[in-house]
Amino acid sequence: MKSFSVAALALIASPVHAGLRFGCSSLIVTRLDPVVEPGRAPSAHLHHIVGGNAFNVTMTGDVGSRGTCTTCEMAEDFSNYWTAVLYFKHPTNGSYHRVPVTNNAALASGTRGGMTIYYTPYDFSSDNLKKQPITAFKPGFRMTVGSPTTSTLAAAKGHIGLRYNCLQTLINRGAEMADFPDKPCPAGIFTVHHFPACWDGKNLDSPDHQSHMYNTITRDGFTNAPACPASHPVRMPQVTYETVWDTTKFNSLWPSGTPNPYVWSFEGSSGYGTHADYMFGWKGDSLQRAMDKDGCFYDGCGTIKKQTMNVANQCTVKDMVNENTDGWVTALPGQMA
Repeated sequence: MKSFSVAALALIASPVHAGLRFGCSSLIVTRLDPVVEPGRAPSAHLHHIVGGNAFNVTMTGDVGSRGTCTTCEMAEDFSNYWTAVLYFKHPTNGSYHRVPVTNNAALASGTRGGMTIYYTPYDFSSDNLKKQPITAFKPGFRMTVGSPTTSTLAAAKGHIGLRYNCLQTLINRGAEMADFPDKPCPAGIFTVHHFPACWDGKNLDSPDHQSHMYNTITRDGFTNAPACPASHPVRMPQVTYETVWDTTKFNSLWPSGTPNPYVWSFEGSSGYGTHADYMFGWKGDSLQRAMDKDGCFYDGCGTIKKQTMNVANQCTVKDMVNENTDGWVTALPGQMA
């Protein structure tokens, strides 16, 4: 393990010190996980991936230097971002159908599904902390949040910033919840994954892919992050994913008063196991330049090259697993007994 020495609303932002918010179109849906299951093809369950085309079965070293295109609006970001995939389980016959991803509100024109990605120093209001420097991630850095083995509500609530919203419209989210909605949602199911922002200053990864990072936020949402502890003294950008799952076409198949019919691609009987993976891959010092820039948001901070989404949408990777992941299936990919 390589080491280094320690050296608005989510849609309408309030004033900020610095930060990034941008869309990434979907890159691929496949059973690979180079963070948790490097070298294994296929991985145990299906993932929805966005970002750079260096995505592969195994990923080490400087991902940003190997990428040649990205599905993200920020053209210097060859990182990869991924989550499990949402499925609808038919209440009558038990078959499964993958839920498509749709655009979040206010993304760049032409974004196809994908995710909204944030890199924020302290989240949306930072006056009390703006003197603290933000250190960009290093080549080879990776981390995860959440766990597919989470099985209780108490444990799910302990995963601060991993939440669901039952969308009334794409801009009316309703309350945050630690589990799937218990009734059909008019505009889909919204998921958010906040990552920790305090680094131990040494390890690019850890055995559980989480211990090298520390979360100082004690309540959900975009809130100011308290100071980092001595064990994890280096403040890094807080990375956040937002995904909109278009559940609308399944609403008529959910009988009134019956239990939630949605499952993640690792099965489970609840939404407690929601989780996400991050693999850093920005080119050179591009992310550090953005974090050093005061008073910007959404616009690349005046330092990062942007691309139109019709260019981003041309970025693809080869499917290294080649299995059916769409339409009605009798078992989840990788979960057949």
